[in-house]
Amino acid sequence: MDQPSDGKTSSTFSGNAGEVVQARDISGGVHLHQRGSVPRTPRQLPGSAAGFVNRRQELKALNTALASGGHPLTVVVGTAGVGKTSLVLRWAHDIRDRFPDGQLYVNLRGHDPGLPITPSRALESFLSALGIPRTEIPSGTDERSALYRSLLAGRRMLVVLDNAATVPQIRPLLPGTPESLVLATSRNRLSGLVARDGAHRITLGLLNEPDAIELLGKVAGGHRPKQDVTRFPELARLCARLPLALSIAAERVASHPWMTLDDLISELHSETARWTALTAEEGEETDAVHTVFSWSYRALPTAAARLFRTLALHPGPDFGSRAATALAPAEPGEVQHWLDILTGAHLLEQHARDRYQFHDLLWSFAMDQARREEAPESRRVLSQRVLLWYLRTADQAQKWINPNEPRVTLDPPDDAPEPIAFDSYAEAVGWYDLERGNLVTATRSAAAAGLLDIAWRLAIVLRAMHMRFNQFDDWITTADLGLKAARRSGNRPAEAELLESLGMAYAQSHDLPRGAEHHQAALEIRRELGDRTGEALSLNDLGLLHLRSHQLNEAKHMLEQARALFGDLQDASWTPVVTANLAEVLAELQQYTTAEDLIHSALASFRAAADAGGEGNALRLLSLSRRGHGDAAGALNAAESAVAISLQHRNQMWEGYWLLELGHAQHLAGSPDDALATYDRAALLQRRIGDRVREALAWKHAADVHHGQGRHDRATELHTRAAEVFQNLGTHWPHATTLACLAEAQYAGGRHASAQDTSTEALRLLAPFTDPTAQAVKARIRALG
Repeated sequence: MDQPSDGKTSSTFSGNAGEVVQARDISGGVHLHQRGSVPRTPRQLPGSAAGFVNRRQELKALNTALASGGHPLTVVVGTAGVGKTSLVLRWAHDIRDRFPDGQLYVNLRGHDPGLPITPSRALESFLSALGIPRTEIPSGTDERSALYRSLLAGRRMLVVLDNAATVPQIRPLLPGTPESLVLATSRNRLSGLVARDGAHRITLGLLNEPDAIELLGKVAGGHRPKQDVTRFPELARLCARLPLALSIAAERVASHPWMTLDDLISELHSETARWTALTAEEGEETDAVHTVFSWSYRALPTAAARLFRTLALHPGPDFGSRAATALAPAEPGEVQHWLDILTGAHLLEQHARDRYQFHDLLWSFAMDQARREEAPESRRVLSQRVLLWYLRTADQAQKWINPNEPRVTLDPPDDAPEPIAFDSYAEAVGWYDLERGNLVTATRSAAAAGLLDIAWRLAIVLRAMHMRFNQFDDWITTADLGLKAARRSGNRPAEAELLESLGMAYAQSHDLPRGAEHHQAALEIRRELGDRTGEALSLNDLGLLHLRSHQLNEAKHMLEQARALFGDLQDASWTPVVTANLAEVLAELQQYTTAEDLIHSALASFRAAADAGGEGNALRLLSLSRRGHGDAAGALNAAESAVAISLQHRNQMWEGYWLLELGHAQHLAGSPDDALATYDRAALLQRRIGDRVREALAWKHAADVHHGQGRHDRATELHTRAAEVFQNLGTHWPHATTLACLAEAQYAGGRHASAQDTSTEALRLLAPFTDPTAQAVKARIRALG
C-alpha cells in the first residue's frame, strides 16, 4: 500500500497475486454509503423557451408517435438555430406527467467548441441523478450502461438527449425497455437510429412567415408602436425566419424602444453587407445568424462586448462567473453585471446557478471577434490567466480531495487571478464535478498554446483527484497531455512523475502490460537523474505489478532492491510498506516463516505510526501467512482484526478487500456458511466500487466453498462467471486458477468431457508459471485424469 515519503506518494499495491489493490484505492477517508431502497425521481428538464411559437404540425407528429406506443425513441433533426431544443423541451414539459418516474436531461454538446460529452460521462450524470453515490458508479462505459438500464427497467422515464453528434454518442444512453421515452436532437440525420433502433425522426425546418412574425411580436410587439409592427415581415425575412436569429433580433428591438424600426432595420441591412465577406458557409440561415449577431454585438457597452469576445477563449463549453473574472480582470460585481447584459441580449445563456454557456454558433462568432479585435499577445495573456486560474483552483481542491498526494510547486505572477478557496471536502468535490470537462480541456488548451508548465502541472494536480474517483479516461488523457508537455519543455523529473501517473492509471484499470511499460520508463529516468527515492518508488511499483501478474521471482527481485534503497535512505515511511509487499511475495512462494517475520516488523512500524490502513493490510497478510501454516484460529483472528479496522474507519474499500481474506480464514476454520456470507458482502462492495477483478474473485472463492459442500452445479456457474471476467480483462493468473477450479467442479458434477476441455485450457494458461502454488494447481488438474 502507499505511504507518503518526503511529501511524495507513488503507485503501489498490496494483496496476494490476482487480488492486489493499489494503496491509493484504500488510503484515507474514502467512504461509501448504502444505496437507498427508494430510487430518486429526477426532474432535470430545463425551462421551456419563452419565445416558442406554433410548430403545431411537429407537435402533432410527436403526440401521434407517443399515442401509438410504437416509438420509444424520437429524434428531432434540423439546422443550427432552428429551434430543435425549444420544440423538444416544450413538448417534454407538456407530457412529463405521463412519466411519473422522472425526467433525465443531458446536453451532449455534439457541436460545441470543446469535446462532445462522452456516453460514459453522460451515464455518470444520469446514475448520480438516479441516486447512485459516486463511489458506487462503475468506471467502465459498458458497466455504467448496464446499471443504467437495470435502474430504468420497468420505470416510466422521460430521457432528453440534446445536441447529439453521432449515433454512438446516443446508443449507450438508451433504456433497455419500452416503458421509457427518449427524445434526441441533432443537426445530423442519425440514420442508424432509424434503421437499427426504430427511431421516429422529425425534421424541423425554418418557421413560416406568419410564425416568424408571431415570434417577433411575442418578444418585441409590446414595445413598438402599431406602425412599426408592420415592418416585422421585413425583419423576419432579414433573419431568414431562423428562430435563433429572430429571438436575438426581437430582443434588440425590445431593448431600443426609442429607435424607430426603420432605423434598426437599416442597421441590420448594413450588417448584412458587412457579413457578406465574412460568411464561411453557404446558405441564407448562416448569413442571417452572422448578421444578427453582429448587429447585437455592436450595440453592447464596450466592457460587455470585450467580455463577450474574450469568453470565447475559455477552455470549455460552459463556465462560472469566477472563471469569467479570470478573463476580464475586474471586480466580480462588474463582471456579473456584464454577464447579465449578455444573457439579457441572448448572446449568452445561463443554464444553471452561476453557469453560463454559448450556443456554438455564438461561440464561433465570439471567437471571430476575439481574433479581429484582440491582438495575439492579448489573447495569449488572457488564455494564460484563465488556465492559471484553473490550475491554482484545482490545487486548492486537491488540498481537500486528496491531500496526501504530491503537490506541485506554483509560482504565479503577482497579477494572477485569485483561485477559489474551498471550505470543505464537499465544496471541493462539487467544483471538481462541475469543472471536470473544462479541466481536461484546459490541459489540452495549455499544451496546444505552448504553455507547457501549466499543462504538466495541471496533469499532476488532476491525477490526485482522478485517481480518487477512478476517472480513468480523464486521468489517462490529462496525464498523456502532461507527459508530452513535460518532454517538450525538457523537464525530466516531471516526465518521470507523469510516466508514473500513467503507470498507475493503466494498472488501476487492469491494463498491466501498459502499466509496467510506463513504470519501467519512469525508473530509467529516475536512475539517470540520480533520484534514489524516485528509483525506489518505481522499483516498488514494478515489483507489485509483477506480483499482480503472479511473476513472483521478478516481483521478489524488484521489491528487495526497493527495500534496500529505502533502508539506505533511512525512510521510515516507505520501508515498512515495501517490507509488507515483499512479505506478500514470500507468502505466495510459500516461504511462510520468513514472510511472517517481515509482516511482524511492518506491523510494529504501522502501529507506531498510527497508520490504520497499513496495520489492517499487515493483519490481512498475517492471516494469509497463518493459513499457509495451517493455523486456522490464528488466521481467523488476524483477518477479523483487519476487518474491524475497516469498520472502525467506515472505509468500505478496505472492508471489501480484507473480507476476501476473512472468507478464506472462515472456510479453513470449518465455517462455510460464514465464508459464503463474507464473500457475498465482498462481491457487493466490489460491485459498488466498480472493481470487476475483485468482484469476480469473490465469486470464485464462493464457488470453492460450494464445491467443497457438494453443490457442484452452483460452483460451476460461479466459476464460469468469474472466468469470463478474467478472460475479458486479460488477467491470466486468476483466469488460469479459476479454470482449474471449474474443471474440478465439472468433473465432480459428472461433466467429464467439459472438464477435459477446461483442464486443457487451464494447463495452457498455467504453462508460464513455475512457482510452488502453480505446480500444485497443475498437479490437481492432471489428477482428474
